[in-house]
Order: sequence, then C-alpha cells, then structure tokens
Amino acid sequence: MPTGQVVWIKHLRVSDWEQRILASADAPAVVVYRTAGSSSQQATVAAVLDEMETTAGQLFPTWLPGAEGITTVAGAAPVAVRRLAVAHAAATGQSGPFLADLAAAALTGSTAHTRRHPPEVRARGLARVIAASFGRPACAVVLRPPDHLDEAATLALAQAAQWLVDHGRLTVWIDSDSPYGIESRPRATQPPRATEPPPVVRPRREPRGSARRTPSVIGKPHPTSRAEVVLEAALARRTWAAGRAWNHTVRPGPLVNPVRVDLLWKRERCVVEIDGDDHRTPAKFTEDRHRDVMLQLNGYAVLRFTNTQVLDDIDNVLVLLQQFLANRRRPAKGP
Repeated sequence: MPTGQVVWIKHLRVSDWEQRILASADAPAVVVYRTAGSSSQQATVAAVLDEMETTAGQLFPTWLPGAEGITTVAGAAPVAVRRLAVAHAAATGQSGPFLADLAAAALTGSTAHTRRHPPEVRARGLARVIAASFGRPACAVVLRPPDHLDEAATLALAQAAQWLVDHGRLTVWIDSDSPYGIESRPRATQPPRATEPPPVVRPRREPRGSARRTPSVIGKPHPTSRAEVVLEAALARRTWAAGRAWNHTVRPGPLVNPVRVDLLWKRERCVVEIDGDDHRTPAKFTEDRHRDVMLQLNGYAVLRFTNTQVLDDIDNVLVLLQQFLANRRRPAKGP
C-alpha cells in the first residue's frame, strides 16, 4: 500500500490488509471515514478534519504524556491539561495553542473545538496526534465516498485528498473506482494523460459499517478502549502477568481461519476477551460463542470480562486471572 500520497482503491476490504499493515512498525496508523460526497473541496477537507478531531478526542489521553490521571473537568483540570499540552508541543515541535485547545476539548468532550486554527495547522496536528496514539510514524486516512459520485463531487474529493497529503503530511486511500482522467500522483510529476487511466487495486468489498473506525493495535491495548488501557496498567505492575500479548491473531487450528483476540498468554494458551455493550446483540453473541468453541476445541481457554467488570471491579478480575494462570503453569501430576 503506497504511503505519502493519494491512492484510489476499488473495493477496499480493511480486514484483508489490516493485519499485514499493522504488523510493521513502520506502517501508518489507519483511520476510516465516510464522506458526504460534497462538490466543495473546502467542505470535504473541513469534514475530514472534524472527524479526525473526534478520533483524537476518543484517543485522549494516550497522546498527551502526564494527562493519564486527569479524568474530570472539575477544578483546575482543564488548565492542567492545557499546560501539559503546551509543554508537550514545545518538546515535540507542534503548535502549542492548537494542542492546548485539542486537549481541553478532549477532556470536556467538545467537538470541532480547534476550528479557529488554520486548516493546515489542524491537519498536521491531528495527523501527529493520531499517529502518536498508536505509536506509529505517520497517519493514513481511508475515505469512503458514496457510490456513483458525479463529476463535481469526484473532483472535489480528489482535490481534498491531495490537499490533506500536501498540508497534513497524510496518506489518503480512497475506497472507490479511480475516475478516468484523474490520477493521484506525487508532487512535481507531470499531469496525467487522459489516455492513461490510473491503476486500481481490487481487493474484495468490505460491508460498509460505521463512518468512523480505528483498527486494532498489535501488541498493545487499543487506545480507544479504556477497559483495555486500565487492565494493562494494572497487569504491568504484576510479575505473574508476564508473557501477555495484546491484540494478536490466533489460528486455532490448521483448517480454521485466524481470529484476533484482545489479550493472549500464548504459552498458557489463555485468551482473554474484554466485551463492550455491542457483544450483547444476538449476532455478536452468536459470533462470540462460535469463536470460543473453535478456540476451546484447539486447547485454548477463553475468559470473558465486560468493560464494567474491568473498570468497576478490577481487583476481582486480577484475582481470577492470577488464579487461572497459576493453575495453567502448575506442572502436570504423573499417573
């Protein structure tokens, strides 16, 4: 997947390439957004930046060192996060006023709070924040436009995508047919010739879901999952938790498709899943049971905890995990 430019990709299926891309430390952090099909380049850019700001708010405080313990807006908390943001910006060469506004908005749950800053500042700052949250060197945006864009909307989308690359130092992958005669290209190259349609990558179609998506992070808790972050912080202080791996793929058997699990102790063949409210739906419940059976048939134990259990009763969760791992590590008795 080319980076640092605009690429049109027909029938992009995120799940097909997510594991491959994120397995590399040099790969960008990837976020997926739907676009409205506007015929205005400026409106398309503004909408993408607003979506990126919402994502940055969800990732807070991962990208702001020192803000991990600030969980309330009461008292001097907003002033504290602004000071932390200004100091962090000075140390990392970012815009202090922009980062301070973004931190304050993330703490209070506000949206589009940084619109007073120039779009160029927003684009570059948001790209750096999202990349830092995932421990990546850069950020890639997947744009999913509506089907059957007219010529004006297609041109606006292409121009907006190139603007994001030029001014935000982003990678932009557009999940759509590349229009004939419009070809994304690195800067300082010759314009495309109308007789040469651009090459199109053709993976399978992924069902269109929510407008915003942040794929999992291999080897660490997902920044948007407070339960995963809290559990990892607790496990990191306990020697018995050594050997764990977050968000890894497990292949239960040679004839079974690999599955992504939240937390894994590979040697003990212990899988831990942290379930949000979406796991209560009939479809998700059925899928979870199928995954559990496949893993259990191939020797894995599956422990499930809800977000509420982790956040409200983490001591009990830790006790259960410690006891289970101790049993798994105990030498088997002879006959």
